[in-house]
Amino acid sequence: MFRKRMQDATSRHEEVYGFYEKLYTTIDLCAGMAFLVGSVLFFWEETQYPATWLFTVGSVLFVARPASRFAREYHLAQLPLPGDRDPE
Repeated sequence: MFRKRMQDATSRHEEVYGFYEKLYTTIDLCAGMAFLVGSVLFFWEETQYPATWLFTVGSVLFVARPASRFAREYHLAQLPLPGDRDPE
């Protein structure tokens, strides 16, 4: 796992890698937006409760980032590489 050549070993590897890169970027963007909006909401006392929830959601998303990377690497490691023999 976490070997550079795994991302483009086959066309299926490229597909899987691309999917997880899009997922990672989406998670990253959503986490950043949650923190940005939460930060703005903290300027007013009446919106501090939703701001706190946005920080919590952003924190969960920041945990999901490395989890998505681990899932990607695990998924890539399960795919057959060129030259692998089919189990009989």
